This record gives sequence, C-alpha cells and structure tokens, in this order.
Amino acid sequence: MADGDGNRDLATAFAARERWAFEEAYRQFAGLLYAAAYNVLGEAEDARDAVHDALARVWRSPGAYTPARGALKSFLTVCVRNEAITRARSQNRRTRLAVRLAAEPVEYDELRIGDPIESDRLRIALAALPEEIRRPLELAYYDQMTHVEIARALDAPLGTIKSRIANGLRRLGAAMRHA
Repeated sequence: MADGDGNRDLATAFAARERWAFEEAYRQFAGLLYAAAYNVLGEAEDARDAVHDALARVWRSPGAYTPARGALKSFLTVCVRNEAITRARSQNRRTRLAVRLAAEPVEYDELRIGDPIESDRLRIALAALPEEIRRPLELAYYDQMTHVEIARALDAPLGTIKSRIANGLRRLGAAMRHA
C-alpha cells in the first residue's frame, strides 16, 4: 500500500470513528501537532494540553472530520492551531484582567457586606442555594479561587462552573431584592 493510500485508509477509518485510526493518527502526527501548538503558545505543557483537547474535541464530535474536508493531517493541524490560538487569546484576556484588577482598590469585595443585617440576608440566601451552585460561589468569593481552579477542585468542566457562578449571582441578586 502506498503512503497516499495508507493516509486515505487512515482518514476513512478516522471519519468512521474507528479507535485504531485515532491512535494511529496520534502516533503519526503527534510531533507535528505539538509543534503547531508550541509555535503559538511557546510553552510545552500548554502545547500538550492544546493537542489533547483539540483531538478529544474532534473525536467526541461525530462528523467533525470527513475525507471530503481534506487531508486528515491538515485538518488535525488546523484544529490544534485553532485550539492553541484560543488558549493564547484567553491567556491574554486573563492577563489584561489581572492587571486591571490589580489597579482596583483592595477593599472592594462583592459578597462581603458591611451592614450586619444585609450580611445575614446574604448568608441566608447563599445557604438556600443548591450545593452545586453555592460551592463554586464560595470558592470564588471567599477563597478567591479562579474559575479554572474551581473547575479543577470540583472536577467539573470550566463552562459548567462559569454557568453555575453566573446563575448563583442572579439568584442571590433576586433573593436580596425580594427579601
């Protein structure tokens, strides 16, 4: 079998979601994919994570790749590069946010209220929230953990943690307005 035929067979099997094809694609293209991510991110661990996350996303998405989209190697390289770019942009946003937050006065704290009556109302409203919503809020505001740290600590997807925090803040706001 010629190299082109082997790549065509691999692409067809990958599109059919055959496990061996995923493993073989990783074996063949890992160095190239890592290099693509590293060129964007400049950090080895981030590059490895970008490769892993991009490949996992493609594999979990039936129909993400078809041989009609082009060569499997090119498709995977673009996916990894896009993941790396997304990560780099996110890191830049976090850095800019950290700089802005560092300029904020230290005494600013959303969930700490000076009025003891308001503080009690907040504590009661927080305690009334379901555990899966209350816990991320407590970690974010009392333990000052980032969303990423909370996701790791609670072993939950980052998007889920962000949604739960936003939902919790909405519920607390509504509870404080109605109390």
